[in-house]
Amino acid sequence: MAKYSNAHAMRSLIKASLQAILKTPSAIFFAFAFPLIFILVFGFMGSGSTFSIHVAAAPGSDTTNRLYAILHNIPVLKWTSKDTASINKLLKQGDIVATIAIQKQPEGAKPEYKVRINAASSEVDKAQQLKNILASVVAQQDPEIQKRQEEIASIDMHVSEVRDYKTIDFILPGQLSFSLLASGVFGTAFVFFNLRNTLVLKRFFATPVRKEVIVVSEGIARMLFQLVSVVVIIGLGYFVFGFTLYNGFATFLNMFLVCALSILIFMGFGFIVGSVSKSDATIPIVSNLIVMPQMLLAGTFFSTDNFPAWMQPFCKALPLSFLNDALRKMSFEGANFWTIRLDILALLVWGVIIYAVAGKVFKWE
Repeated sequence: MAKYSNAHAMRSLIKASLQAILKTPSAIFFAFAFPLIFILVFGFMGSGSTFSIHVAAAPGSDTTNRLYAILHNIPVLKWTSKDTASINKLLKQGDIVATIAIQKQPEGAKPEYKVRINAASSEVDKAQQLKNILASVVAQQDPEIQKRQEEIASIDMHVSEVRDYKTIDFILPGQLSFSLLASGVFGTAFVFFNLRNTLVLKRFFATPVRKEVIVVSEGIARMLFQLVSVVVIIGLGYFVFGFTLYNGFATFLNMFLVCALSILIFMGFGFIVGSVSKSDATIPIVSNLIVMPQMLLAGTFFSTDNFPAWMQPFCKALPLSFLNDALRKMSFEGANFWTIRLDILALLVWGVIIYAVAGKVFKWE
């Protein structure tokens, strides 16, 4: 009698799992439709928004002088108050058009003020409009301005050479991460609950197939399916909307590997949900307790900096936050694995915690 092959059993289980996944509408929705809808919406939007110029006072500027007070009352200028590091980050990402430095000269000196605009190269058009606004404000301070405008303020504009940080560069990594989380939780939970509830697992026990082969086969099948969605989502963003891949294919490969690691970690949530749920009706409820807070608080749609200071440590400690941060650093900044080592380490720590809990609550029958 031929020896039973668990390797052959694994291949058969992977094939069967993939076929089952492809026949599951919810799996297709969370892996492809949901993230693609948001990517398409945010990729095409932006042309109808109200015109405004987001600026910040340059670090170390004298913000008590009269010219600053006047500029703060101009509706089109939206001022941001942040620390130096945050301002530099916002400028780099294109979230603010420029920083403005206004220095009042000594008494009797001409011009009375020196104004310096430091603008991102991606926002040079708005920066020029900003310069025109400042010139207009200066002109209004003196009736004889047409004759001696240069005596009130000299305006110098410096353009920083930074790449254009588009909406898609922020949205796509967040939607990709959320897709991996939602599919890992919902898909794994439903599959193992149904296998157990329909006594399929019990029938497996009557065969020579090992228990770990069942789990690994399902994990491989789900990973293969999810990695296809990773390729589709990144490919669409890159070729259709100009999503930034800093080092081209090398960046894509790094993101691909980090996504593979994240899929394994997020499936642990699914094992937990599938084990603690008493019926298939409770699976969506329990799953959403894990998925929804992370979707809203982990920087999927907007930066966690928008939350109150007391909430930010919690938001940034979520596993989805670390994945979002890692993917954005790799895609836009060209970060390598060493650069994002803290994000990866945090994900691994979460993985240990998740699977420790899953090991305690997981049920075969």
